[in-house]
Amino acid sequence: MADTEEQRLQPKKKGLTRRQKRSLSRGVQYAVFVAAVIAFAVSADWGRLQNQFAQAEIAERMFPDVITLALKNTVLYTVTGFAVGLALGMLIALMRLSSVGPYRWLAGLYIEIFRGLPALLIFIFIGVAVPLAFPGTEIVGGTYGKVALALGLVAAAYMAETIRAGIQAVPKGQMEAARSLGFSPARAMVSIIVPQAFRIILPPLTNELVLLFKDSSLVLFLGVTLEERELSKYGRDLASQTANSTPILVAGLCYLLITVPLGFVVRRMEAKAQEAVK
Repeated sequence: MADTEEQRLQPKKKGLTRRQKRSLSRGVQYAVFVAAVIAFAVSADWGRLQNQFAQAEIAERMFPDVITLALKNTVLYTVTGFAVGLALGMLIALMRLSSVGPYRWLAGLYIEIFRGLPALLIFIFIGVAVPLAFPGTEIVGGTYGKVALALGLVAAAYMAETIRAGIQAVPKGQMEAARSLGFSPARAMVSIIVPQAFRIILPPLTNELVLLFKDSSLVLFLGVTLEERELSKYGRDLASQTANSTPILVAGLCYLLITVPLGFVVRRMEAKAQEAVK
């Protein structure tokens, strides 16, 4: 009993509070990060990196063609592919929601196949298999049409599921209200449900646009002329001609000119959507 009384009278040792532990953990993480950055900065051979990736003379020779030709083509390929993917994705999403069984099965099969195949195989299929299967057949728009179709086929599988989720997220009462006002199911879907669904899915659709912008680099597998080159092909060609990687770095920076602002737009839209829910 005496020992128990003495233990009770002794002051308890105070440990770190939860907030102090979090602060300590955060401080350790920052320290590790700073140490890693310093180690990288000290160990890297900046002279060789600059010589291989940052030759100002080579970079200057890329302008204005890298913007007026390569970046323009990249944006054109992306926008047309996105338009094809959005139209096809909407159709597949509606088929997926259809009460007709074969429509649902076909839409589900399409989504599983094109989400499971690498985009590279789709480009090769469009560039090689289609001409072999249908001799003499020309896709409208030449290379631009082929790229739009290839990117659209890939994007549609993802967009269809996004659109379907957006449509299902609209309260069912909206359709019931439209039907009570005399709208047909098709007109209610087009006029009432789909516009609300697109407000919901706008952020993920914009994110899909960013992904397509990068996937446009696969156009080289279709075979392009000098005037049809996009950023990656343009940068690789100049890198081979100059035996230097500066053109690849410049092409990468041009990608960032588009993807970084789009990423910011996506985050802003997601934040507004969350505020609207609250």
